[in-house]
Amino acid sequence: RTPDGKPDLSGVWEHLNARTTAYYLDGIDIPWQLWSLSLFQQRTEDNQLENPESKCLPRGIPKADAFDVHKIVQTPGLVLVLYEYQNTFRQIFTDGRKLPVDPNPTWMGYSVGHWEGDTLVVESNGFNGKAWLSGRGNPTSDAMRLTERIHRRDMGHMDIQLTIDDPKAYTKPWKAELHPELI
Repeated sequence: RTPDGKPDLSGVWEHLNARTTAYYLDGIDIPWQLWSLSLFQQRTEDNQLENPESKCLPRGIPKADAFDVHKIVQTPGLVLVLYEYQNTFRQIFTDGRKLPVDPNPTWMGYSVGHWEGDTLVVESNGFNGKAWLSGRGNPTSDAMRLTERIHRRDMGHMDIQLTIDDPKAYTKPWKAELHPELI
């Protein structure tokens, strides 16, 4: 635990079964908008020709969390997530600030967090709509809001519940899970 009594999320984490589950969003009934399903199918048929990674662009979240080795650095008021891929990073402000109303869109969005017991609840907005949610090409839009509920289950395991709320790309919010392990 940290000096203020919160669970310490610090460490180097990896989703060891990412290529078979979270990275591809297998087993999830995704509530597609017609255009997003069509785009997803096109990306599958053209073998991901327009994958942002093939153009050396960031993965975005939550895809980066599902696939990248990442280091979490937890400080009072701020949690940093440092991704191995392309040396990208993410800041989660835990100092009580609110999400911006009109953020400058980015690949990683803008994130604020607060503690509910031993669970860090992170809300993010301000995405640019260019990132893919998965290795198969699930689209996003600039309207996406992401909520993560991060719980360190024990010394070596973390559970992350994701709620993807992107009304431009999906007909209703939907959920996925990640289970990174300390390496």
